[in-house]
Amino acid sequence: MIAKSLKWSRHNLFAKPFDVFLSLTVIPGVLWLAYQIVSWVLLTAQWDIIPQSLRVLMIGIFPADQVWRAWTAVMIIAVLLGAALGCVFAFRRRHAVGMLLVVTALVVVTGSGNLTNALLTAATVAVFACGWALISSVPMARRVLVPASFTGLIAIFAVMAPPGAGLWGGLLLSILLTLVTSIVSLPIGILLAFGRRSRFSSVRRICTGYIEVMRSVPLIMVIYWIWILMPVLTPQFNLADVVRGMIGFTLFYSAYVAEYVRSGLQAVPRGQTEAARSLGMSEFDINRSIVLPQALRVSVPPLVGNVLDIFNTAPLVFIIGLTDFLRAGQMILANPQYGDRTYEVYSFLFLTYFLVGSLITFVARKLEKHLARGIR
Repeated sequence: MIAKSLKWSRHNLFAKPFDVFLSLTVIPGVLWLAYQIVSWVLLTAQWDIIPQSLRVLMIGIFPADQVWRAWTAVMIIAVLLGAALGCVFAFRRRHAVGMLLVVTALVVVTGSGNLTNALLTAATVAVFACGWALISSVPMARRVLVPASFTGLIAIFAVMAPPGAGLWGGLLLSILLTLVTSIVSLPIGILLAFGRRSRFSSVRRICTGYIEVMRSVPLIMVIYWIWILMPVLTPQFNLADVVRGMIGFTLFYSAYVAEYVRSGLQAVPRGQTEAARSLGMSEFDINRSIVLPQALRVSVPPLVGNVLDIFNTAPLVFIIGLTDFLRAGQMILANPQYGDRTYEVYSFLFLTYFLVGSLITFVARKLEKHLARGIR
C-alpha cells in the first residue's frame, strides 16, 4: 500500500520540476486551509442557531400548528422521488441496510432534542425506501408513475393550500418549486420540440419563436413579468405569488427542455421512421412508440442536469416576495440576536445546497451509465 502511494505521488505530484513546484506550493496551502476550516467548525463556530432555527429553514413562516401538512407533503415527495429512482436503479439489500443506518442515526442524534421530528424524519426515509423498492420490484407499477406524479402534485397542493400559499417557504418551497417545474415542463417541452419539427409552418414558427425568446431573456425577468401580468390578464383568477412563480419557472425551463428533447429527436435514425411509415403506422403512433422513447433515452442525462439548474435558481423567487431556503437564512440573520452567526448560517446553507446538488449530479451520472449499457 505504501509502495503504491509513493509510486502514485512520484508520477502525479513530483514527475517534473514544475509539478514539484506546484505540489510544494499548493499542498501546504490546502492543508493549512483545511486545518483552519476544521478548527473553526469544531472549536469556534456556535452551531446552536441551526437547531433553534431549523423550522424556519425548512418551512419558512408556515404556521407552527399546521406543520403536519408540511410533513405530509414531504412524505409524498419522498414517495415520488423513491419511485422515480426505482425506475432506473434496483433496490438492493445494501440500500436497505444503509437507510436503516441513516434512520438510526437520525433518531439517536435528534431524538434527544425533538423525538417527534426525529421519528417523522425516519418515517420519511422509510417511505422513500418503500417507493423505491416497490417500483424496482414491480415493473408493472412503472406504467402508473406519470399519472401518479401529477396526482401527487395535486395532493401536495391540496394539503398545503388551506393555511395560504403565501406562507410556503424554506427548503420545502425550493424542493416543491423544483419538483413542479421539472414534472410540468417535461410534457410542455416535448410538445414544443415536436412543434419545432412540425410540417405546418405556423406551428413551427410559433414554437421556434417561443423557444428562442425564452432562451434569450434572463429567468428573473420572466418571473417578474409573469408576476405582474397574471393579475392584469386574468383578474378573475386570484393566483397566489407562489403559483405565479411556478408558472414563470415552468414557462422558462420548458424552452430548455424542448431543446434537450429536440437534440434527442435528431439522434433517432431516419430509417426507423421511414420503415414505420412503410408499415402504415400513423405519425402519432410513430412519434409515441418509436421516436420519443429513443429521443428521451438520449435526452435524460441533460434533463436530470436541468433539475439541478432549477434547484440552484430557486432563490430568484425572492423578487416576488417568497421565502425560499436562502431567504429563510437571511431572515434568521436579520434577527439582532443572531446577527453574529453569519458564517454558521451560510455554511449550513452551502452544505445543504452542496449535498442536494451532489446527489442530483450522482444520479445523473449513474443514469447516464445505465442508459449507455442499455444501448450496447
